[in-house]
Amino acid sequence: MSKTDAKNFVVEPNGTIGVLGGGQLGRMLATAAAELGLKTIIYCPEDKAPAFDVASDHIVASYTDETALKKLAAAADAITYEFENVPVEAVNFLTANGAIVRPGAKALSMAQDRLFEKEFVNKIGAATAAFHPVDDLAALKTGLEKVGRPAILKTRRLGYDGKGQTRITADDADLSTAFEKAIEFAWAEVGAAPSILEGFVPFTCEISIIGARGADGDVKLYDPAENVHKSGILATSSVPAKVSDETADKARAVARKMLDELDYVGVIGVEFFVLESGDVIVNEYAPRVHNSGHWTQNACAVSQFEQHIRAVAGWPLGDPARHSNAVMENLIGDDVHQWRTLAAEPQTCVHLYGKRDARAGRKMGHVTRLKTR
Repeated sequence: MSKTDAKNFVVEPNGTIGVLGGGQLGRMLATAAAELGLKTIIYCPEDKAPAFDVASDHIVASYTDETALKKLAAAADAITYEFENVPVEAVNFLTANGAIVRPGAKALSMAQDRLFEKEFVNKIGAATAAFHPVDDLAALKTGLEKVGRPAILKTRRLGYDGKGQTRITADDADLSTAFEKAIEFAWAEVGAAPSILEGFVPFTCEISIIGARGADGDVKLYDPAENVHKSGILATSSVPAKVSDETADKARAVARKMLDELDYVGVIGVEFFVLESGDVIVNEYAPRVHNSGHWTQNACAVSQFEQHIRAVAGWPLGDPARHSNAVMENLIGDDVHQWRTLAAEPQTCVHLYGKRDARAGRKMGHVTRLKTR
């Protein structure tokens, strides 16, 4: 089928999927693609990326290298990305040069700016924390009057795993000298970049929905996972989440609406705060496979990684039903040195990312423990 018919384009077996980004998500996408008889070509600036070990080919170049991007466009039948900080300009350039990129630039652009993301979520009728754009100290003070304290100041762009954000906890009734210093510190912490102030949400737990939408508009949603974070980094994801069916359905409805409104093709991860009332508040979405969906590798017949490759290739989506309860635990930094003990545990599936240096805060792998239903 011709690429000029982008909506209906299908990558046949033995075809090639291009992946922008060479981290662990790219590695697991390449593995899933191989099981479907598809090749992968990884594109990233690093010369020793984890995904290179399992891919058919790779290109080492910056995301702004137009010559290298043209090479990728020519080599791949369809292209995707494994992290949300790929420059939108790279996706637009690839598309302009005849490449099929799924998901497209719209979802990527929205996810790269927390202000635009929250405005989009509100526009489709879903709730978020109270927020206010912050471009200077005066706007920060105005925002605090609007959203209250405590609050979190975040950079609008590029922050992840707790980076690029700081909490404002001062509770002075007036903006005392101490509080003025707290504001200045918070502004300095995020690099005085265009930011967003978010109000505190009194949630009972955090959940996420991993959803997928095919090129034909078909939508499949995995069961919600209950997530626990430590120091801003996901520690565990457990299924089933300890929420009511009504709460789960509310989260699913929001994820489905997002997929349709974005005309999305691929897997998306949507994070929610659950309120005591059972209502859900959208925290953020990621236009890619998601850490909180890693449990699907072992607890479902079709993992989020295979589902994403299916969508990008234009194949029918798979059944997202799970056959087991599960707890996924990230291996952060030196946690990876427990691999021998973990490998000996019954009903425990070990996934290591092939990274050479175990640094503090670095995701080195994960384990998924399967549980009897």
